Amino acid sequence: MRTTAYLLSAAVIAIAAPAAAQNNSPDTAATQQSGQTPTPDTDAAAVTQAPAPAVDDGYAGDIVITAQGRAQQLSDVPVAVSAISAATLQNSGANDIRQLNQLAPSLLVSSTGSEANGSARIRGIGTVGDNPGLESSVAVFIDGVYRSRSGIGLNELGEIDRVEVLRGPQGTLGGRNSSAGLISIISKAPSLDRISAGGEVTYGNYDYWRLAGNVNVPLTSTIAARVDGVYVKRDGFYYDPTNKTDVNNRDRYFVRGSVLFEPSSDLSVRLIADYTYRDENCCGAIYVGRTTNPSVGNLNNPVTSVNAGLGAGDNGNNIVNVLRDLGQPLGRVTNPGYDRTLSVSPGRSYEGVTKDYGFSGQIDYNLGGVKLTSITGYREYRSDQGSDTDYSTVDILYRAADGNSARQFHTFTQEVRLNGTLFNGKLDWLVGGFFANEDLRVTDNLRFGNQYGRFATCRLISGTALAGLYNPAAAGCVASQAAFSGAFGPVGPTVLASLLRLDGINDKGSTLDVYNQNSRNYAIFTHNIFHVTSTVDLTLGVRYTNERKRFDARFGNDNTACVANQNALVPLLANPGLAAVAGGLIGLSCQGNSTSELNGVSINDRRNEDQFTGTAILSWKPIDDLLLYGSYSRGYKAGGFNLDRSALKSPILPFAAAGGAQALVKGLQFTPETVNAYEVGAKYATGPFSLSATAFVQDFKNFQLNTFNGSVFLVQNINGCSSNLNGGDRDLSATTGRCPAGDVGYGVRAKGIELEAAIVPVRDFRVALGMTLTDTRYRDQLAGNLNGGPLDPALRVLPGSTLSNSADIVATTSVSWTPQIGDSGYSALFYVDSRTTSDYNTGSDLFPQKGQDGYTLVNARIGIRAPDDRFAIELWGQNLTNQNYAQVAFNSPFQAGGTSAAFQDPQYPGGRQIFSQFLSEPRTYGVTLRGKF
Repeated sequence: MRTTAYLLSAAVIAIAAPAAAQNNSPDTAATQQSGQTPTPDTDAAAVTQAPAPAVDDGYAGDIVITAQGRAQQLSDVPVAVSAISAATLQNSGANDIRQLNQLAPSLLVSSTGSEANGSARIRGIGTVGDNPGLESSVAVFIDGVYRSRSGIGLNELGEIDRVEVLRGPQGTLGGRNSSAGLISIISKAPSLDRISAGGEVTYGNYDYWRLAGNVNVPLTSTIAARVDGVYVKRDGFYYDPTNKTDVNNRDRYFVRGSVLFEPSSDLSVRLIADYTYRDENCCGAIYVGRTTNPSVGNLNNPVTSVNAGLGAGDNGNNIVNVLRDLGQPLGRVTNPGYDRTLSVSPGRSYEGVTKDYGFSGQIDYNLGGVKLTSITGYREYRSDQGSDTDYSTVDILYRAADGNSARQFHTFTQEVRLNGTLFNGKLDWLVGGFFANEDLRVTDNLRFGNQYGRFATCRLISGTALAGLYNPAAAGCVASQAAFSGAFGPVGPTVLASLLRLDGINDKGSTLDVYNQNSRNYAIFTHNIFHVTSTVDLTLGVRYTNERKRFDARFGNDNTACVANQNALVPLLANPGLAAVAGGLIGLSCQGNSTSELNGVSINDRRNEDQFTGTAILSWKPIDDLLLYGSYSRGYKAGGFNLDRSALKSPILPFAAAGGAQALVKGLQFTPETVNAYEVGAKYATGPFSLSATAFVQDFKNFQLNTFNGSVFLVQNINGCSSNLNGGDRDLSATTGRCPAGDVGYGVRAKGIELEAAIVPVRDFRVALGMTLTDTRYRDQLAGNLNGGPLDPALRVLPGSTLSNSADIVATTSVSWTPQIGDSGYSALFYVDSRTTSDYNTGSDLFPQKGQDGYTLVNARIGIRAPDDRFAIELWGQNLTNQNYAQVAFNSPFQAGGTSAAFQDPQYPGGRQIFSQFLSEPRTYGVTLRGKF
């Protein structure tokens, strides 16, 4: 989709916030009686209206929020926030945070190799990848309790009262710091009014079943209980013909129980316990198509020289032919399209079990002129996941689905706040504290597959001048071992022995790696509003945070070939004529630091950091319906450890050469990310119309980037340099591009404009519109750390480029019409929403092969509802136009062909790397029956 189409869509769709068209009354006392006590969550906008009905009629009133710890109308609060009601969630079919993309244009949620670590982005900023050592740039809270990683929200959530999406850094009020934004999810609370129950049954294509129900029972005049449950089962969107099974299926259930105790208007206590269980195969990927993964012209000859670059005009890729010759169906590599047929090695699977459970308690107590709020939470989360990690039929790399590849979080959080007024209401004050203790345990069993040795030797032979000896059926993948040995002179037998040793590496690697991390966080904060005049407010807030992390790891490994090849070939690295072959043999033997040299080795480290963050806001209401404001805020995301052994060092040299693994452990650390944000905005709301506009600039220092380069996961802090690096940050050298320490500054700048509008021109008809225009990019000159160290060569495309998954233009729209059907009391529902996005790149290293063209997604729902929603029947569709697109494209693991000058085109810096991609969901449709009493 080209720019003209985007601008046309933008002109039609214009500007929007899905929730701004709610008709709610700012009756705080009423909401407290219903159990929806306002709480100032994490700079969060906690909507305090009573739960919205499924069909909301009347004009578009204003939402009551407590973003500043006080019950205020949304149009009166100088905070960039989108609030999404229960009615909007129901109409859009949103069951987890990923589906909020349709309703909030500044938000993008995606998942990749594991839903346990899905990624949320706001204004183009987010944490990418599946490395659990990185915390989320966008924090997720459910009922005021922090969830360790945003991917935990990729799950059924039961009946939700509302969702708030806060844009920009959140670093002042309660809860965990976040550098890009916050998603706060508030479940429906028990009601003291009456016994009630509800349920729904949904059936859709892919044999999709969703059963949901809830029961609310007042136990006494002051105690009420509520139970919500959801069961979901669905076939997968991918099909694996090798193992004859679906992948990316759904098989999960969720239950939540809550109790509300309100003995008086001054005291409210809510206790919540929930449990989630998932037994699913996730997450598969397919190869990107022929234009990205080219192969040589002779595709039918199984034994051929494929040394690309030897012949003029050869646009081939030797690695594609190696895959083919070892059993990979070629069409799935060179022209997969979007047929969702997976390439999976025989006997490998994506099976995994996830358990997520915990409890929380919130106390709100009015102590005369001071209100006390306490939120206590404890969570346990475990997800184990098998995978065919190479995403091909050739058995190169895998994680067994045996429970030994898992991540576990045990998290305790406690937050306390006090707020009140002084000086005859001239000062609204708030003070508080937050404490969190989290134990993270990651176990890993990543191993070479049963064909890795032959694959590695064929990859090496076909990418060198010896390609004429290539024979995938022969030992060492060479047609003549004598010819191979003779090509290297006196050291030929040594090189041949190393080649054959490499050929024998099958089903070797990690026996069990264990990573432990304890994170202890405490903070104190204050947030104060000074009413300078009747129309001017000055808000000042500050927060002090201390974060301490302790890390240890121990490794188990049975790959003895790595050490043997290092011992034999390291002396040959000094010979210019042999260095490439020797290095290749060692590197392929020790890929990802898979070496028995690590067997039984333990490492440990710790880090401690102190940060001050805060906010300052000046706001003015020249007239009752208009708010103008300007703000500054500073945000922070903690540093930590890269939980990947491959980041310890290059696999070429032994650990002993560096003084052992413990001597390298500092290389796993990354430093805290900070952001300075500036914002100006205006909010106008009157009668059936509301409009808000925000302009922002956000500068990120030590931006935490996680990327996979085909062999290892890199975590690097990105900073900018005011000096000219003369291309040193854009080349293949790991040593050029050093920046003077005094010239280092921010590395990422996000700037843009957000527009939101809602209108109710006539009763029962609503239009909500939204647009986000962003320019989120890296600086032109980049350094790898605060000391000015060089940028990793794998990131050489970053300088001056737009960040991954950050589209310049995103526009959303939703239209809802709920006309009455005569005088019967019945009503109809006609609902449609859309999200249009411009082109963007899905890869964190921004290689052009990972680009995604712009697209539009459309959802719709029609139905008939009885009076008071006693029952309803609705037909729905998601992604109605069956738009195909990739969530993330990535370097296929270990699948990089031999390099030559012909393939070092600056437009394609991946050389002969093969690429794969995680696809979006296809079109789905179905019917829902719903009832309640």
